[in-house]
Amino acid sequence: MFIAKEHLLFLQKNIPMIIVTGAAGFISSAVVSRLNALGYKDIVLVDDFQKDPAKANNYKDKVFTAKVERNDFFDWLEKNQRFAQAVIHLGARTDTTEFDKSIFDELNLEYSKKVWELCVKYALPLIYASSAATYGGGELGYDDKHDVIPNLKPLNPYGDSKNDFDIWALQQDKKPFFWAGLKFFNVYGPNEYHKGRMASVVFHSFNQIQSSGKVKLFKSHRADYSDGGQLRDFIYVKDVADVIVFLMESRKKSGIYNLGTGQARAFSDLANATFKAMNLQPNIEFIDTPADIRDKYQYYTQANMAKLRAAGFTQEFTSLEDGVMDYVNNYLVGKNYL
Repeated sequence: MFIAKEHLLFLQKNIPMIIVTGAAGFISSAVVSRLNALGYKDIVLVDDFQKDPAKANNYKDKVFTAKVERNDFFDWLEKNQRFAQAVIHLGARTDTTEFDKSIFDELNLEYSKKVWELCVKYALPLIYASSAATYGGGELGYDDKHDVIPNLKPLNPYGDSKNDFDIWALQQDKKPFFWAGLKFFNVYGPNEYHKGRMASVVFHSFNQIQSSGKVKLFKSHRADYSDGGQLRDFIYVKDVADVIVFLMESRKKSGIYNLGTGQARAFSDLANATFKAMNLQPNIEFIDTPADIRDKYQYYTQANMAKLRAAGFTQEFTSLEDGVMDYVNNYLVGKNYL
């Protein structure tokens, strides 16, 4: 098997092997791109590579050692754990409109428990994806304090699955020597072409402007928010990748961290930034929020980023305007990949 030879080569160069799950996906492929740029080449990609062939573009130009099918990963790790230096577990079912709890139990909860247990067994640091969806309607705020987590009430099975795993992780007596769970807020940026309905509002706005010259945003169904005035903490995927690499390399303090910018922005701001990036005047149409998600819709999210800052991450986050400008002009125009 070619892997052992490749591992020997990289180990001789003192370059650690990093495992990334969900590697064909949006955020994971951005992380792999960032790792490559920093000189990490011995990367093992884990995913269900047969499920969505369109996602192959997310990793086809990346440098990596091996691809491992999701269902084969645990056996593979048992045989190759001596080469591994860290696990970045971002693979998950992320469809917030899916309401079959059994799917999330299998892919987001039980699979993640097994990843955790193997990281404990083999003393591997673990970074995994949680979600801001765990905060539900925000009744308890958006602070990443551990004592709040058991009381959170997510609005859908996806959020439940992420919060259930966070609760389980905090309850464990045996933990990886370093671990971090990241509550991703509204991530946007390159490599989300395959996501369909679940792609970011920037992606959909760009495509709507190209096809019709206007952007459709959801109306507000609450008196305290104007149409387009719903607020979210939008974070550029390149910043997400930088935070993940920082935590992987620094390993200062284990725990669950928010990952947003700490600054909520209106959907109308995002739409206007997209028009500006395309050198067009804004033209926004407001439509009813779909009935199947209307009562599960978050009107406000804003990450408290104090814990990550206290852990030593000092880099400034990309502004919404700068992130949208980069995404539109360097990726969406021309359908380029990160």
